[in-house]
Amino acid sequence: MNNPRTFVLGIDGVPYTFLKDVFNKGWMPALSKLSQEHGPKRMNSVYPTVSSVAWTTYSTGKNPAEHGIFGFMDRSPSPFNLKIPTAIDRKAETIWHKLSSEGKRVIVINVPLTYPPEEVNGILVSGFLCTDIDKSSYPETFNNFLKSKGYIIDPDAWLARESKKKFMKQLQKAMVKRFEITFELIDKEMWDYFQLHVMETDRLFHFFWDDLENEGDFYLDIKSLFNKLDDLIAQLHKRLSEDDRLLILSDHGFCGIEADVQLNTWLEEEGLLKFESSLAEKTLVNYYKDSLCYSLIPGRIYVNLKGREEKGTVRKEDYDKIREEIKQRLLEFKDPDTHNKVIDRVFFREEIYNGPYLENAADIIAHPVKGYDLKARVGINDIFVRSDINGMHTYDDAFICGVNLDTSSVKSIQDVRFKCLGI
Repeated sequence: MNNPRTFVLGIDGVPYTFLKDVFNKGWMPALSKLSQEHGPKRMNSVYPTVSSVAWTTYSTGKNPAEHGIFGFMDRSPSPFNLKIPTAIDRKAETIWHKLSSEGKRVIVINVPLTYPPEEVNGILVSGFLCTDIDKSSYPETFNNFLKSKGYIIDPDAWLARESKKKFMKQLQKAMVKRFEITFELIDKEMWDYFQLHVMETDRLFHFFWDDLENEGDFYLDIKSLFNKLDDLIAQLHKRLSEDDRLLILSDHGFCGIEADVQLNTWLEEEGLLKFESSLAEKTLVNYYKDSLCYSLIPGRIYVNLKGREEKGTVRKEDYDKIREEIKQRLLEFKDPDTHNKVIDRVFFREEIYNGPYLENAADIIAHPVKGYDLKARVGINDIFVRSDINGMHTYDDAFICGVNLDTSSVKSIQDVRFKCLGI
């Protein structure tokens, strides 16, 4: 890999179908030209369709039962507590660690689940789980460089609820800063593998999908941001040599939201999740021991198994029967207003995962019909609600485009490391 080098550009959440549509409209001419010559190709994400799971699957080439990351939120069953997984919880070797061990120099910027920053042979800047720029990088001295450049770790999603106009400006500013720093490092640093991650596209689709679909108030701002991204991609391509390998990909697709679905509230109504009536406030930590199951986002259901869960009461001999019962109820779950199905597919964990950490996976993984975003709050009276977020992730609409790379055998994000990059 000393020559050619490999540059990977992750554009989080950008759908293949979106690109095809905007290319036809004349947006993003540089990426459109690259795509005409080198792709793009549609590919699948991972279950559940969460960025931290998907990019860990990409970087390790492993499924969640091999790398140990199953969602944005996770739990310890006994004693029961909730946590956000970080890079410390990842169990499989990443591309940048493998290359570092081989003496290759790597630069990694903003990839999900790279916090806390780990030692590499080069530079690593953590992604959105990092909230303090003074703790963002390896080596630590690189933090000062980021501060001097006005680097933004992650745009403030709460700002979107206060002023979408200000949030849109912050998205573009954060994106431009990432590329400015990248261009400087490309020119000044030695590297064999460079990965830059653009998270701003995911943030944009979550809050502006309605404006995109309906050509709403911020439609022209969306067009401006993507054309700016296109210009930055063009500048990036020019900085690479003819022999360098360039991979551009997303981790999942996007669609509009019909409703947020509070799955734990539905489990309560079905009598599968219970709380003591005397509770002043419900939290998942204080679910009642007679519960059969509970859920974490998105659509991951854990059986309240005796001997595993702190409050477990479901006997091992009843485990399969309980899972089948929950699965059938999920498949029969409908939106009362539209009579549409809410759940598209239901998997038992062993049907989609295999590896040494299978026991840490949810017992059931429910994948929704597009438009129904599965949530997991408790103490919510309504099952179907709307929020400020109007875009959700989809499984089958990620994209991949490779320059000097063969993407023909890639079917999902798990294939990319070995089948495309060969690392």
